[in-house]
Amino acid sequence: MKSQFFFIAIVSIFLQTDLCAQTFTHQDTLRGSITKERVWWNLLHYDLNVKVDDQEKYISGSNTIKYEVMEKYNLMQIDLQEPLEINKVVQDGKKLSFKRKGNAFFIKLIKEQIIGKKNEITISFQGKPIESLNPPWSGGFTWKKDETNKSFIATSCQGIGASIWWPCKDHMYDEPEEGADIVITPPKGLMNVSNGRLIKTLENKDGTKTYHWKVVNPINNYGININIADFSHFSEKYQGEKGVLTCDYYVLPYNLTKAKDQFKQVPKMLEAFEYWFGPYPFYMDGYKLVEVPYLGMEHQSSITYGNKFENGYLGRDLSGTGFGLKFDFIIIHESGHEWFANNITDVDIADMWIHEGFTTYSEALYLDYHFGKEAGNAYAIGIRKNIKNDKPIIGKYNVNNTGSGDMYPKAAAMIHTLRQMINDDEKFRQILRRMNEDFYHQTVTSQQIEDYISKETAMDLDAFFNQYLRTVKIPVLEYKIENKVIKYRFINTLKNFEIPVKVYVNNKEKWIKPNSEWQKIKTSISNSTIRIDQNYYIESSRKE
Repeated sequence: MKSQFFFIAIVSIFLQTDLCAQTFTHQDTLRGSITKERVWWNLLHYDLNVKVDDQEKYISGSNTIKYEVMEKYNLMQIDLQEPLEINKVVQDGKKLSFKRKGNAFFIKLIKEQIIGKKNEITISFQGKPIESLNPPWSGGFTWKKDETNKSFIATSCQGIGASIWWPCKDHMYDEPEEGADIVITPPKGLMNVSNGRLIKTLENKDGTKTYHWKVVNPINNYGININIADFSHFSEKYQGEKGVLTCDYYVLPYNLTKAKDQFKQVPKMLEAFEYWFGPYPFYMDGYKLVEVPYLGMEHQSSITYGNKFENGYLGRDLSGTGFGLKFDFIIIHESGHEWFANNITDVDIADMWIHEGFTTYSEALYLDYHFGKEAGNAYAIGIRKNIKNDKPIIGKYNVNNTGSGDMYPKAAAMIHTLRQMINDDEKFRQILRRMNEDFYHQTVTSQQIEDYISKETAMDLDAFFNQYLRTVKIPVLEYKIENKVIKYRFINTLKNFEIPVKVYVNNKEKWIKPNSEWQKIKTSISNSTIRIDQNYYIESSRKE
């Protein structure tokens, strides 16, 4: 996908003082920046072909990359992480030379690269990919056995990157505009499920089968996945905002009955999220839920599932309110990523709050839709107990660095606070829907999202976003009561932090707009009280 931004500005870096002490290597820069060897060519299509050997835990194959020339240049960066090796690169039938620098390969092109021309390059590779020790949090292949001792294999690679198992342009800013063909040959007797639609199955002479899946929409690299098992399949059709959406489910045979019951939550999820966010973004590629030997992941149009067919997060309520047991966390959360992560994708992983903040908040919106606003509010407030405030949510740009894990609960708390500030749920809903429409299948920066919301709300939200995304300071409403006067102000905030806040003065609703200067409310009661609406992620402190 052509990004609107080839170079990413570092936003408010001086606010992120804890990042300055971190040490980043040249490899971090090669992985996380839009290098000269990346920027000159625009990615159009991947044609990935991989054979998987479960006995040796070995893979081999090729990736044909179609691209458009944006600038005249003849050195191309392709990423593939050790210990995998590229053994051949070909363009127009001619072998090309290449040099390796750690996890980056630099390929010398012989053919003149003419601006506007569309070319292809084929990269052959092989090796034993890194095995994930704690999927999906550590990337790589997961090699397991199911209860019948058949191989149960899957990939997951968010963060560490798709290049942990296949050669690609491993940076979030550029997605293949024309999608991808994913052609996988699993071990004999097993099936592979990947993204998009299954368009062909080939019988091979050695008794194996090759499964050809096709994605027609743009797709982020880490979303492309392999899932291999002795799957059982069932399906249904959902009548959505854009017509009929096919929903396919792949599970181990002995879990089929449980899956048919638990996956009834999928149409409910689609109904809620199409209401809040707009049409499912990948009607042409369909929706799939695929059982895997780990918890789950948001692989585009191929959501992976391992939540043991029970509600909550492995049976636990992350909010502590009881409402977290009203839904299957993996079905709802990972599917929410179809809108935020797969439809709207961050340019740089430092801005991953765009993925995780909105998707974490989607859990509350699911409850809001099906169980009422008070249920959604209670859940949104409850998950704040998971906030650590250890470091800023936004990481360091251009080195593949994420910020705090607070990108989940704290960013969701920020969005819930923003919803209170807007004080109009229909307006809030329309902003979310227009965001998914206006940034449809695009990669974006945090600054783009911040500016967009500021414009849509007609609010100056610079200090608001800086406060929650780029510092660990939680705003404190300090107040003091003197006879029939309540004085209040914000402390522990950035300069110019000023937002509308709903409070209850003597149990009566009132709107105030605190800043760093003392303001006052006159009342008719000597012993007055003031209380912040608990839906705001703001603390309070009474000054005696």
